[in-house]
Amino acid sequence: MAWNKPGGGGRNVGGGFGQFLNKLPDFGGGGGPLRWAAILLGLWLVFNCFVLVAEQQRGVVLRFGQFDRIMQPGPNFKMPWPIERVIKVNATQIKNYEDRVPVLTSDENIVEVAINVQYKAVDAKLYLFGTRDGDEVLRQAALSTVRELVGRSKLDTVLGAREQLSVAARDRLQKSLEAYRTGLTVTELNLPDARPPQQVKPAFDDVNSAQQDQQRLISEARAYAAKIVPEARGQAARVRTVAEGYKTAEIARATGDAERFSLLVAQYKGAPEVTRKRLWLETVQDVLAKNRKVVGGDGRQLIYVPMDASSATPAPQAPVVLPDMTGSAPQATTQDNNPARPGRSGRSTGRDEVVR
Repeated sequence: MAWNKPGGGGRNVGGGFGQFLNKLPDFGGGGGPLRWAAILLGLWLVFNCFVLVAEQQRGVVLRFGQFDRIMQPGPNFKMPWPIERVIKVNATQIKNYEDRVPVLTSDENIVEVAINVQYKAVDAKLYLFGTRDGDEVLRQAALSTVRELVGRSKLDTVLGAREQLSVAARDRLQKSLEAYRTGLTVTELNLPDARPPQQVKPAFDDVNSAQQDQQRLISEARAYAAKIVPEARGQAARVRTVAEGYKTAEIARATGDAERFSLLVAQYKGAPEVTRKRLWLETVQDVLAKNRKVVGGDGRQLIYVPMDASSATPAPQAPVVLPDMTGSAPQATTQDNNPARPGRSGRSTGRDEVVR
């Protein structure tokens, strides 16, 4: 080295580092070891007092083993060790805890419930000094919370409505962590799976199959009801409409008949004989217009005059001479020329009227 050469001396070192060394006091009169010890001690103090905290971390400063302050992300300075020391805690890391625990439900069924908890440390001081082991406290509190909630629920709720149980378990677990002063926050708690033990799995599968069949039949019944009910309501509405129309028509007809009868009574009081005869003629005309007539001639022959039942005035047709109705010979028949009654025979029916 240049300062060890004869005549060089330790004070004539060139360069920036050499000038820094030249400014240091000469401990021991030219003895280099003490100078280098002082240099190393100064460097150690500089690096020991400087602390760089990452963005996702928080620094907990302990002064003589007692909590003093929290260092925020970025460069920070502290007193050298052993006066102060820093413990860095990852405050943004999401930790995960998974487990599967057997639980007895309120209806005395054993079910294995899977637990998945995601959490992080938001309070570095409480996480380090609030409890002895915050992670272990969270595990025990999660198991206790799930056992309590599932134990108060029925098997159907645990199997089919675990979302509500998950929300209730997360809230209860967070309250427990705050009471235990763990400094942890639960970001998510899920119960992704719930199944019976392997010993009773066949029977459990049968129960599930029956429940699925029940739901299927209920769905089919609801679909059938959704189809039939509107049709029945439409038919009922149609029947009500027809009934209302029939009611209106009957009332109107009855009212008209009553008014006509009142007018007829007034006419009868004015001219009884004329009114009585006119009523008799109208009645006979109405009856004869709706029935076929058989007009008798002498005692052995009948004259059959076909009439149109839909017309009050008989259609002019040639009379047909028939043999005696009392004889054994078959009657002579002719077809009705009325297109409304095709193929009618000349034999008189119960509706025929014999006029002699």
